Amino acid sequence: MPETTRPQPPSAPDATLAEGASPSYGLPHVALWTAAAHAAECGRDTPYVLDPWAADFLHAARFGGGPPGDGPLQRLLPDWAVVRTRFFDEHLLTASRSGCRQVVLLGAGLDTRAFRLHWPTGVHVFEVEAPAVLEFKDRVLDWNRPTCGRRSTVGVDPTGSWADDLLAAGFHPRRPTAWLSETLLYHLQPDAVTSVVATMTELSAPGSTFGAECVNAEAASTAFVAPFLEALSTTGIAWNWQLADPEAWWAERGWEARVADLFTLPYVIQRLSPYLPLLTEAAAKCAFLTTGTLKK
Repeated sequence: MPETTRPQPPSAPDATLAEGASPSYGLPHVALWTAAAHAAECGRDTPYVLDPWAADFLHAARFGGGPPGDGPLQRLLPDWAVVRTRFFDEHLLTASRSGCRQVVLLGAGLDTRAFRLHWPTGVHVFEVEAPAVLEFKDRVLDWNRPTCGRRSTVGVDPTGSWADDLLAAGFHPRRPTAWLSETLLYHLQPDAVTSVVATMTELSAPGSTFGAECVNAEAASTAFVAPFLEALSTTGIAWNWQLADPEAWWAERGWEARVADLFTLPYVIQRLSPYLPLLTEAAAKCAFLTTGTLKK
């Protein structure tokens, strides 16, 4: 990890909060929950994800909460967030070393990959996210230099019409691109997912790749997942887009996709081993970490 100057987080508005209250200043809950997982990970002797800004985000947002409820899935989620981040870190680095010098983070949230990964020379990272989220993140990052060749923020709703804004930021549709929708898609309605993926596909050159977490439709009603979804609904968040066969769904849209066999990955086995008594086959497959390449 390159040496960085730790920024002073922006001052929050003066206010007295009730105990346990978390204003979060309009930031996505999922982004803050992921930041909390990353901040806790930094305290480990050998972290799988080293994100030195995660705690600063939480402090600046005055956020100290987590996913609602206290079921087994909620207890697993922070470690799952770390595993997911590590998986997509490796995917993006592999793609960039194989020729994808453009990386587009759709629904970038508080993602700091442009600053914390060891990118090959010449990578341009684009972050597509709501302007307020990007403004908050840049205030906390406070002039830290990215480790990629170039970083461009695209302040636009990633669930809407963003193609023109991405092109205006310097994106080249004739160059291979590594796309990542880490947690964005399954919170959207199916029609919105189809629109996002159609735009992504239209802008992709041969050799492009994607990464996305997809929710398993067959696991949503299980005793492991259903209580969490019920608790999650109290926050206004839902897992709206669910798939039974991700490979087939992505193939219909021009992508050759594959679902990772997570328990072949040493870091997954090590981190999730304490939860094995809870992980029935259905529970272990409640989400798919999916990657793929554009069909020729």
